[in-house]
Amino acid sequence: MTTVIHSADSDTPAPLSLAKIVEMTGGKLMPLAIAPSHADDSRETLRLTGAAPPPEAQKGEITMVDQAQNAAAIRGCNADVLITPAALAAETLCGNGNQDSDQDAPAWQIVVEDVHAAFTQIILHFRPPFGDEVPGTGVHSTAKVHPSSQISASASIGAGVTIGPDCKIHAGVSIAAGCTIGANCVLYPNVTLYSYSRLGDRVVIHAGSVLGAHGFGYRNVDGKHIPTGQLGYVQIDNDVELGASVTIDRGTYGATRIGEGTKIDNQVMIGHNCRIGKHNLLCSQVGIAGSCSTGDYVVLAGQVGLRDHIHLDDHVIVGAQAGVMDNLTKGVYLGSPATPQKDQLRMLAVQRKLPELRRDIKDVQTQVAALARQDDTSATQPPMNDSSSKAA
Repeated sequence: MTTVIHSADSDTPAPLSLAKIVEMTGGKLMPLAIAPSHADDSRETLRLTGAAPPPEAQKGEITMVDQAQNAAAIRGCNADVLITPAALAAETLCGNGNQDSDQDAPAWQIVVEDVHAAFTQIILHFRPPFGDEVPGTGVHSTAKVHPSSQISASASIGAGVTIGPDCKIHAGVSIAAGCTIGANCVLYPNVTLYSYSRLGDRVVIHAGSVLGAHGFGYRNVDGKHIPTGQLGYVQIDNDVELGASVTIDRGTYGATRIGEGTKIDNQVMIGHNCRIGKHNLLCSQVGIAGSCSTGDYVVLAGQVGLRDHIHLDDHVIVGAQAGVMDNLTKGVYLGSPATPQKDQLRMLAVQRKLPELRRDIKDVQTQVAALARQDDTSATQPPMNDSSSKAA
């Protein structure tokens, strides 16, 4: 049984021309130095339909780099336009200026004073906020729910939400505006999806999990912690299962992504901008800081913690309660900081011998002290002379 709430418009945002973006941002438009030689002059005809960070950007979209030293991120990028704080040359991007003319690269760059402010304006055009209105229970009139799906009467389905066939949405579930849910998904009681979250097919999310909350991003202004923009979303690929009370933060501009077939246990926390690979296993109480990435078939045992901005290669296994402080290549890792299993076992073997070593050291110290006392006694006794011995 579902209820229809008041209606609202949910039109697709209009494409942006180069001229419009220049007007919005106050930037300067110029060709990018490494643009492919076969790129046509699209100044008047190009229309952009989205915005995303370099790893996610596609044809017809705009991307950004905020510092010259990060410019290499656009090598092979499919975006058509780049927002940047300074005009970039081939030497900056490639080191030698011999960029392959057939390699993908944006054809245009727009130079602005404040990259993040400009990119925020563009993101908000393509993913506009839905306002501060608190939704009620029921299904919004602009939501599209497949007739075969079952929605609890106490669930809240927001504006512009799309729910595919054969889904089951249980009591107390809250799906905010702009979310997309594929086929055969199950959301157990009190699951919360913030705006623009995206689920693939056959996704299972257990009770109390939260997807798309704002990332833990702040900047210090006049001694106060001011939140930075959290304008991205969460993408859950096909056949993923999330345990109870899992939290996954939205990306800063693009996606925090969970790869196909990954299984996540209860009470796992994943920070903003993370990219978890396919068929990972993340056990209970794992904590992953922002902007981390993993390959495929990675296993993180219970209470493993990852610092920010690190990568784990395919097939990495990290043992329980390990603290990962750097990139890891294929293998098994234990301890905090996490080290290869072989090294960690050697250290554990030494640790087990520490009580015995301590006793041996104390015995040696006792023996040394006794020898020292004997030396002192011999040094203080006067030598016996011949006359005194004869008289005796």
